[in-house]
Amino acid sequence: MVKTDQTRASGSSAERSLRLLTTLAQAGRGMSLAQLADNLQLAKATAHRLTSQLLELGFIGKGEDERFFEIGPAMRRMALDTLNHDTVKGLRHIVLIDVVSEVGETCNFTTLDGGSVMYLDRVEAPWPWRLTLDVGVHVPIHCTASGKLFLAFMPEDRRDAVLKTIKLERMTEHTITDVATLQKEFTSIAKQGYAYDRQEFIPGLIAMAVPVRDKTAQVRGAIAVHAPIARLSIEAATKHLPALQSAAQRMGALL
Repeated sequence: MVKTDQTRASGSSAERSLRLLTTLAQAGRGMSLAQLADNLQLAKATAHRLTSQLLELGFIGKGEDERFFEIGPAMRRMALDTLNHDTVKGLRHIVLIDVVSEVGETCNFTTLDGGSVMYLDRVEAPWPWRLTLDVGVHVPIHCTASGKLFLAFMPEDRRDAVLKTIKLERMTEHTITDVATLQKEFTSIAKQGYAYDRQEFIPGLIAMAVPVRDKTAQVRGAIAVHAPIARLSIEAATKHLPALQSAAQRMGALL
């Protein structure tokens, strides 16, 4: 099939759009039109045309500061659909089944979605008391083990931007709502490599999360175990760290 000028132009436009989306996704923060044009080595007029098209389709959006573009809802839905592809989803689910079998408590697989944490998969332990959070549900980033983990491993400028845009709502008497105290915790989490939720999200519930890294060592998700504190203390949860870390390595290979 001979390519016409129109099909070549269309292919070039599609490639540029994909490069733009990739750049935004990898940056993990909002970028201005000038920054995108410079990063992609495009004329500002071309960058403006691409962003206008992607904005209309919902693949990118505007941040609180209208000058900056960020990943939009259509792109996030595509990413979730990709992660939930039948084959890969089944393999990831097996990882969670195995770790739940080993630790005896409910475990979940989460990812960062804007300024909150989204559940990608979950396996319940066979206990009568359980917390039901379906796949696709969002939970706060500042008071959950996975959320604090994501914040701790973010570049500092991006973390500061997130903390400025979210409300540090007090969910329980244990919720940390002071930025300075949270920053100290992020330093500790980054150093030790895992995070706790000490009844900060739901009274009586504790959790521990470890990072799931892709092949480039970027944190793309988290595996967390949670349980009522009456059944699992923070100290007891920490003993399951090797099992969670092993599961995270297996999960990372599936990203």
